[in-house]
Amino acid sequence: MPALKNSPKNNQKRLMTLYFLGLLLAVSTALPAYIQSNFLRQFVSLNTVSLFFMTANLATVAAILVFPKFIKELTNYFLAKIVLIVYASSLLGLALATNAGLALISIILFSVASNLIWINMDVLVESFSANASTGKTRTTYFTFINTGWILSPLLTTYLIGKGEYTLSFLIAGFLVIPVFLIFLFQAKNLKDKIKYREVGVITSLKNIWAKKNTRGIFFVAFLLQLFYSTAVIYVPLYLFQNLGMDWKALGPIFSVMLIPFIILEIPAGLIADKYIGEKEIMSIGFIILAIALFLFYYISVPNAWIWMAVLFFSRVGAALVEAMRETYFFKTVSAEDVSYINIFRLTAPMAYIIGPGISILVFMFWPLNYLFLVMSIIMLFGLGFSLSLKDTK
Repeated sequence: MPALKNSPKNNQKRLMTLYFLGLLLAVSTALPAYIQSNFLRQFVSLNTVSLFFMTANLATVAAILVFPKFIKELTNYFLAKIVLIVYASSLLGLALATNAGLALISIILFSVASNLIWINMDVLVESFSANASTGKTRTTYFTFINTGWILSPLLTTYLIGKGEYTLSFLIAGFLVIPVFLIFLFQAKNLKDKIKYREVGVITSLKNIWAKKNTRGIFFVAFLLQLFYSTAVIYVPLYLFQNLGMDWKALGPIFSVMLIPFIILEIPAGLIADKYIGEKEIMSIGFIILAIALFLFYYISVPNAWIWMAVLFFSRVGAALVEAMRETYFFKTVSAEDVSYINIFRLTAPMAYIIGPGISILVFMFWPLNYLFLVMSIIMLFGLGFSLSLKDTK
């Protein structure tokens, strides 16, 4: 297939390919997401589950820190193919795991590869994006991704009924095949066409810290990921093990709760591009997150409708913060700034280290639901960071 010339129309065609890849990868990464904590709980205690996630994400942090150097030397396109192979191997390992050792190794590989592939995708999407339409491009991209996340819980419910956790991991791995084939067939259009600016980690961190707005958006990104770490690891554990809700109820609940990401992110991105800017929308999102987490702590009845409503409400807040996080950050960097993109995505594994670390301390004194109360208080700090930002308009 001939390479497309770098016109706005052809870049839009490339972006549509990347949107579709994002959808496939989202289904693949979401299938294991909400079951991995309960899967690990078969082998180890609750605190050890937290330690497993901390170990996996420490390895992820190490991998992300060296990733810009490898992207510059080996190209983003080549590395994406290698990461996809490692990612598929990790899912096969999870499907075959019958002991804590293999489960830990597979979780580490899964965490590393699933974080790195999204960095590869970030670089590709940013390569074909115009700065004036960053809000629209990033939120459209995330809408495709979040569509995959909505489909996955329903599919997970069906697969667990057929083969416990094994089938979910196998189907997630199978979805890597079409992604890999598209990378191969679209090589001329997806291969690197830019020269990357590699900045050392220490220099990058100093530059980020020196700029108030850049520093603020990094803290915003970290706090959102801290919410996700709590929601993905501990909410399924709480509902399944503490409240006794089964996957027939949880699958539809988790799908419905993600609908705000589909219906809110594109409008929020357009509003940020054309009207009020990002920080006001972001601040509303953090207020909603703080209230929702308090409700997680307060509600102790296993009522599916109540939990569906509360979880939906929480994702309204998360969708608003996520849309503005993406829009704000990618208006300030370009695809060549791979070191800054890497550190921006470092907020996810860091949150998955610190979040479980906080949980271990909480569980020493209180039951699981008190973790949600602590996180509710922490989310209020997001208001300070979001309100300190200068809108990009």
